[in-house]
Amino acid sequence: MSEMQTLPAEHRTKGGRGPSRATRRDGKVPGIVYGGEPEPLMIAVPAKELKRHLQGNPRFYSSLFQLDFGGETLRVLPREAQLHPVSDDPLHIDFVRATAGARVTVEVPVIFRNEPASPGLKRGGVLNIVRRKIELSCPVDSIPAQIDVDLTGLEIGDSVHISSVKLPEGVRPTIARDFTICGVTPPTKAEAAAAAAAAAG
Repeated sequence: MSEMQTLPAEHRTKGGRGPSRATRRDGKVPGIVYGGEPEPLMIAVPAKELKRHLQGNPRFYSSLFQLDFGGETLRVLPREAQLHPVSDDPLHIDFVRATAGARVTVEVPVIFRNEPASPGLKRGGVLNIVRRKIELSCPVDSIPAQIDVDLTGLEIGDSVHISSVKLPEGVRPTIARDFTICGVTPPTKAEAAAAAAAAAG
């Protein structure tokens, strides 16, 4: 599980376009925290810090955050960010409460490892990636940072299905069938010719 990040936050008392624009002029991004028994909570977070997390963390939407209201904290999971169409500056951010014992649905990136240990890839086969992210249902305290797929031993024509991937306890894919994550396919004629020329050269 990835390390929890801290994000300064403050409460907002007014919603709507006017107050939201005023929040942005102050260098902050308006947001909402949903989920759990309490009512949705209107918040504001520093625009620069939020943008840094959005742009610098490819696992932003599967990372737990602790909102710090000057001593009072609230654990949340990012759900959706509205971005400016030109500048990519965040305009609004939605979080969901990450209460203990809750389950959440997140997309987790797939990391492919040990390509040199795949005989099929060594012989010029092509790694055909079907899914770069997988949607998982997870206990909120067991969100994996990534899914590792080991390519060791894969021959041309072999494929890796979700059933062959070890997931943390309590974590399961949201798709019930045994779907394909990747496979090793034969090289195209052009790729095979290039590989033969490189071997001969």
